Amino acid sequence: MNSSKHTELANHAWSVADLLRGDYKQSDYGKVILPFTVLRRLECVLEPTREKVVETVTRFAGQEMDPGHFLRRASGHSFYNKSDLTLRKIAADPQNAAKNLQIYVGAFSENAREVLDKYEFNQQVRKLDGANLLYQVIGRFTDLDLHPDVVPNHNMGYIFEELIRRFAEQSNETAGEHFTPREVIKLMVNLLVAPDADALTVPGVVRTVMDPACGTGGMLSAADDHIKAFNKDATVEVYGQELNPESWAICRSDLMIKGQDPENIRFGNSFSDDGHARRKFDYILANPPFGVEWKKVKEEVEYEHRSLGDAGRFGAGLPRINDGSLLFLQHMISKMKPVDVNGGGGSRIAIVFNGSPLFTGAAESGESNIRRWILENDWLEAIVALPDQLFYNTGISTYFWILTNRKDKDHRGKVALLDARDQWVKMRKSLGDKRKELGDGTNGRPDHIGDITRLYAEAVQVAKDPEHPLHGKVKLFANEDFGYQRITVERPLKLRFEVTEETLATLAEAKPVARLERSEEFVAAVRTLLGSSWMERSKAFIALKDAVVAVGLMWPSGAPFAKAVREAIGARHPEGEVQKVKGAAEPDTDLRDYENVPLGEDVEEYLKREVLPHVPDAWIDHTKTKIGYEIPFTRHFYVYQPPRPLAEIDAELKSLEAEIQALLGEVTE
Repeated sequence: MNSSKHTELANHAWSVADLLRGDYKQSDYGKVILPFTVLRRLECVLEPTREKVVETVTRFAGQEMDPGHFLRRASGHSFYNKSDLTLRKIAADPQNAAKNLQIYVGAFSENAREVLDKYEFNQQVRKLDGANLLYQVIGRFTDLDLHPDVVPNHNMGYIFEELIRRFAEQSNETAGEHFTPREVIKLMVNLLVAPDADALTVPGVVRTVMDPACGTGGMLSAADDHIKAFNKDATVEVYGQELNPESWAICRSDLMIKGQDPENIRFGNSFSDDGHARRKFDYILANPPFGVEWKKVKEEVEYEHRSLGDAGRFGAGLPRINDGSLLFLQHMISKMKPVDVNGGGGSRIAIVFNGSPLFTGAAESGESNIRRWILENDWLEAIVALPDQLFYNTGISTYFWILTNRKDKDHRGKVALLDARDQWVKMRKSLGDKRKELGDGTNGRPDHIGDITRLYAEAVQVAKDPEHPLHGKVKLFANEDFGYQRITVERPLKLRFEVTEETLATLAEAKPVARLERSEEFVAAVRTLLGSSWMERSKAFIALKDAVVAVGLMWPSGAPFAKAVREAIGARHPEGEVQKVKGAAEPDTDLRDYENVPLGEDVEEYLKREVLPHVPDAWIDHTKTKIGYEIPFTRHFYVYQPPRPLAEIDAELKSLEAEIQALLGEVTE
């Protein structure tokens, strides 16, 4: 079936919008068109065996046993319908259309009925019936020929995806949340699957693909198509999970329409209710929501982290509550197949992130520990920076992370960074925040998808060849290059001591002093030293003690009292006395600083080279050293742009001033 036929059938289904106009908002057309398309396809698929199913229903009538197994066998599919009704019969009786349609839908097997329920199909039926449109809509779909002998499963997938795309474009919000641009999916699947091209051509090859945030299933469909492009006889089993009911219904419908097992698409939250627990997959890919908090599943996630540790999905760490991106990645890593002793098995992962997972979180924070875990296990193969304004609901920059537990020898111990931010063409018409797209080489456009795919395949060689024209677009790093030691640089606390009105007031308010029975007399005794100062603590305390004893008071003992006095009358001074605790210099918290030292570098050598020439009395508190990991992508590709000459800027300002004056002159005339 050619593309014009796909478009013709999609147009026929979408023509129902003409009936809905006025009673439905444009963004709601899909709520009618998509489930009716699913219903019509299911009816067409089941038509050859419909009578056989009805006979089986009659045969088992009155028996207590569940005839589901026999009904599925009779239908020849994983679903069935026990009724002898059809959409054509229902349309022929407008007065009873709503009642008969509900009977018809209720006669489907649970897996098919559940999909229509998630579409809130009964609600749409009531609304259409109330607007006297139901029989007309049904009649329009009875004319849509979706029989498998006319539209094979694969082609039906194209038609349905075209309807999904149209539905998504009616609402920027819907598109952003539940729809990933097709060219982005194509590139992502290319990078995920292309390295396995040879293995995929083996006869009888079977591959499993999973998306834990599958939305409407676009990525799963693209992966299926891509694998079968290498080998049309390959068996591709797709699995997914989705939290949004409508998106889940669309995805499950798509699988039913294509003849795949709809039970593989689970409904629910992947974090708190893993629909594919203990399953492993060949390929795992996702475009999870950017920066979405995981507060609703906090209790379940924290329990798994705490109780299962490394035996669970989230043992490496937990990111901050307002961004669950790295939770998705940990969940996906838990789905990787182990590599066997012969180097077989293993999995590949692709995920879309914004910039936050690259660097958010200080050393030994949840995010940093997750990055450390990934890099120290040598799973991160590459990160690809994409153009901004590529997605429907955000204009921010995005990145592909590609991971695998079976790196080839050229990638082992290394991570490739690819800068593809300049690979785009401007869209003729913006869709929400999407103003750019990746060219695919058709209709005279550049082949960005092909170029990036080829560059990815050659990344190691390009990075090592300074003469390669694209050398500046690829950088290769050892895993440990992204690690650093967060050192705490201390400087000694230096104090001089003085009695002033301000220090007296602080002394009087100090709790150990305020608790004294004759506190006011104590402060008055110290007041006799008003204006005095000392560079040494011992001399200051002797003077204060003498003044207090001179008026007949006792000098209190104990460390808390001594500390309160020192805090009150001590003032930081660069020439002051170094304060000591158990013979060692006491650090000044106000002068404390932190430095990030590359992993593997001697921190004491770093201190001598970078710090001591400026502050000779500094030292490192090794007990506070932390290990962190971050991937400063932008920094590695930063190219210095010198500022324009002042004369050029001045000339431009004068030109603008002259232009403004001329415009003002025209206004005043």
